[in-house]
Amino acid sequence: MCGCGWRGAAEYLLDWHAIGDRPLYEADVDLTGPLAHWTAYLSLVRDKAVALPEQLAALLVEITEQLTAMAAVAPLAALRAAGVLERVAAQVGREETGALCDGGVSAETVATGLGTTRSKAVVLLLTAQDR
Repeated sequence: MCGCGWRGAAEYLLDWHAIGDRPLYEADVDLTGPLAHWTAYLSLVRDKAVALPEQLAALLVEITEQLTAMAAVAPLAALRAAGVLERVAAQVGREETGALCDGGVSAETVATGLGTTRSKAVVLLLTAQDR
């Protein structure tokens, strides 16, 4: 359960004898229903997640564009920048997860806020306790 209020338990039956070991897209299986269901679910999860401040979202878009442009002309520089961003993000993530853990924030609240599963939120919080 993701904490997003999703209660849809649609089932899509597949004839595995006819499909065999082939990927579904090769087996001519109509995935319209399951994909629509999945898209609706992701939309609900996204809508419940904490919104990024507009200024930060714009900065992340700009960084993405800059890294993409840099990768075309200087791939090693882009890779180095990506590594720096990973380290910064990991450090901030550890610090903030620790603060949430110290503040007694529940795994359900973290899962909903991040748009992830409760089990992933539990792992984040338990990892923060080990610091």
